[in-house]
Amino acid sequence: MILTGKEIDKRVNSKEIVISPFLKENVNPNSYNFRLGRKLKVYQNDLIDPAKENPVDEITLGDDGLVLQSRKLYLAETIETMGSDNFVPTYAARSSVARMGMFINLSAPLGDIGFVGKWTIQLFCIHPVKVYYGMNIGQMMFWHTCGEVELYDGKYQCADGPIESRIHIDFHNKLKQRNQMEVPPLIDRVETV
Repeated sequence: MILTGKEIDKRVNSKEIVISPFLKENVNPNSYNFRLGRKLKVYQNDLIDPAKENPVDEITLGDDGLVLQSRKLYLAETIETMGSDNFVPTYAARSSVARMGMFINLSAPLGDIGFVGKWTIQLFCIHPVKVYYGMNIGQMMFWHTCGEVELYDGKYQCADGPIESRIHIDFHNKLKQRNQMEVPPLIDRVETV
């Protein structure tokens, strides 16, 4: 079940949900409007390789805004630190933002229960769009869980700004595991006569 806006407000006050800073006027019927922060990152290379760390350039969003180029990925931060140990967060673009032809996530709207930090959102436009620091860009929703809870404690925990992909960490860990599984065990052979 999704939490209503009034329930989100209540759970922020009881500290079961973290939204900081919290603006009462950003509460919607069943979500919370979060805002675009100052820091953005863009990958330096056209080819992104999941087997290695990919270099990025950092951009600071000024008060005059920034025109995002079409078909270019920008990793941006939320102003708000958000998350919960009690509810599962998901996010989406505000419909007004989507109607401008801008995505704020490409395929990863689901957060993990236990993650608390500034969120990295993936800005991608089908044509140039100007963005501004502090604009209401997306909506965070919170959901009840069913079953035993295991809190997130991964590589993006406590994010304080946009973080580029760290998939290379998983890639090398999985490669090591696979290589260890492929080594045949040593077996002592006893010949019988």
